Amino acid sequence: MKIFIIVAMLISTIYSADLDWFHNYDKALTQAKKECKDVYLFVGADKCRWCDRFKKMTLSDKDVIKKLKEDYVLLYMSRDRHKIPSKFEVKGVPRHYFLTNEGEIIFKTRGSREIDGFYDLLDEANLAKE
Repeated sequence: MKIFIIVAMLISTIYSADLDWFHNYDKALTQAKKECKDVYLFVGADKCRWCDRFKKMTLSDKDVIKKLKEDYVLLYMSRDRHKIPSKFEVKGVPRHYFLTNEGEIIFKTRGSREIDGFYDLLDEANLAKE
């Protein structure tokens, strides 16, 4: 069982290696304020095939990585390992939250997304800001 968990963690790390994720909510907000950016919070789980699919198919794409880094401070929190503030739902992962740098929820949704669907999600989040 331990080997499975280690392998799963390594795979998820490989697929999101180009993304610099925060794993602490308060530190991500502090960084977002410094950079005058919003926060993209991806809530997942250590044993989640849909989360792994999303990481492999979408978060490994160079254009997606570039877009996320340009516009957001990135925060990944596993419901199995991180202290997630109670205002965020942790059942039914993956979950996606777009936050102001003050921590206010701009837009939220859930589910694994392929690349085109993720760009649609980014557009919806941008529209929600207006």
